[in-house]
Amino acid sequence: QVQLVESGGGLVQAGGSLRLSCAASGLTFTTYAMGWFRQAPGKDREFVGAITRSGGWTEYTDSVQGRFTISRDNAKNTVFLQMTSLKAEDTAVYYCAAGYCSGYACLPNHRRYDYWGQGTQVTVSS
Repeated sequence: QVQLVESGGGLVQAGGSLRLSCAASGLTFTTYAMGWFRQAPGKDREFVGAITRSGGWTEYTDSVQGRFTISRDNAKNTVFLQMTSLKAEDTAVYYCAAGYCSGYACLPNHRRYDYWGQGTQVTVSS
């Protein structure tokens, strides 16, 4: 049974930082690209960023470029989302996802992701 478990969310002031983790089990981690998505109340799910299977390429949505960094530890089956300079508009539930994506063009497409975590709340106070 595949499980993705996010952790590290919480309440932070604007300008602060948080580091989210996503621990994967029940799958061959190195065969999956890993993505982070978020959903704010009343809004559609949004792509945040993703990392290729090897960790050699990352992709971000424009609004987080330069502020967020994705990394992965394939030895520990874990992917991370380091978030800095947080803004109120970053408030959302953050989800990690695992999907098969052989290149990088498919990384932002949520339909390419087969497994999803339960989400972790990030709240940024202004």
